[in-house]
Amino acid sequence: MPITLAEAKKNVQDALQVGVIDEFAKSNFLFNNLIFDDCVSPTGGGATLTYGYTRLITQPTAAFRAVNTEYTPQEVTKQRYTTDLKVFGGSFQIDRIIAGMGGIINEVTLQMQQKIKAASALFNDTVINGDSGVDENAFDGLEKAVTGSSTEYNPSSVIDLSTSSAVDSNYKMFLDELDEFLMGLDGTPSFIGGNLKLIAKIRACARRAGMYQVTKNDFGQQIESYGNIPLVDFGAKSGSNAPVVSIDSTSGETSLYAARLGLDGFHAVSMAGQPPVRSWLPDFDTAGAVKTGEVEMVAAVALKATKAAGVMRKIKVQ
Repeated sequence: MPITLAEAKKNVQDALQVGVIDEFAKSNFLFNNLIFDDCVSPTGGGATLTYGYTRLITQPTAAFRAVNTEYTPQEVTKQRYTTDLKVFGGSFQIDRIIAGMGGIINEVTLQMQQKIKAASALFNDTVINGDSGVDENAFDGLEKAVTGSSTEYNPSSVIDLSTSSAVDSNYKMFLDELDEFLMGLDGTPSFIGGNLKLIAKIRACARRAGMYQVTKNDFGQQIESYGNIPLVDFGAKSGSNAPVVSIDSTSGETSLYAARLGLDGFHAVSMAGQPPVRSWLPDFDTAGAVKTGEVEMVAAVALKATKAAGVMRKIKVQ
C-alpha cells in the first residue's frame, strides 16, 4: 500500500525510528509530501531492486463524429521504464569515553541529526540531478527525465530578474511565461522548486502581483506559495554550499522545476514490508572503544507521465 513518511511512522514501534522518520519528514518538502510506492521486493538473491512502470508520453484525444461514421482511432503513446532502488545514508563513530562524560545522548542526537541533514540534501540533489549513467549507485532524477520532453520550456529570450529594478521591469513577463509553462503540465503541480536565489526572485514577483501566500505545515514550518503552489528551495548539495539547482557562473541563468506528486505522476519508490528509513544507534554495551551509528534509506523516484513534471529555463537571477 503506498505510504507517506507520516503514515510509515505509525507502523514503527521503536521511538528512535519514529524520531528519525520525523527528522527526515521535516527536513525538506519532498520527504514530507512524496508518496512512496512500497512494493519492491529483492530478486536475484537480493542483488536487484528494480521497479518497472509505464510512462505516458502523449495525451488521449476525443472528437465529434457524424452519424454512420466511425471515430478515428487514437491511442496514447507510452514507454516502458525501470528504476533501481538505491541505498544511501551515512554513518558516524563515537568513542565510548563520551558515555562517561554525560554527553552521550546529546552527541548521538547531534550526529544523527547531521546525518539525516546530509542524507536529505543528497536525496534532493539526486531527485533533480541523479543520473545512473554517471553514477551507477544513484537513481535517475527529474533533469534526465524532462530534458528534451514536451515539458522542457524555453522562453523566447532570457528573463532578467537579477536586480530589484529588473524584477520591477520584468515580473509581469516572467509570471506570464511561468503560467504558460505550468499550463503545459497535466494538472496543478505540487511544487515549484529551484535554488534559494530563484525562490527569492519568484517571491518578489509574486508579491508585486499579489500572488504571494504563506501557510504552515504540520511541523509549524513556513510554506511560501505562488498562488496555491508551494515554492521549494532544494537547498545545497550534501557536504557543500553549492546549490542543488545550479546557476551558470557566466550568464547568471538558472532553471525551475515543477511536478505533480502522485502515483500517476511523480512519486518515490521503496521496499515492500520495510520502512523507507532505518537507523542504528551506537551499542556501548559491547566490547570495543569506538562505536558506529548509521542512518539509511533505500529509495528511488519514478515519473509516470511526462506531463506530470517539467523544467523552465533561461531565468537570470544574478
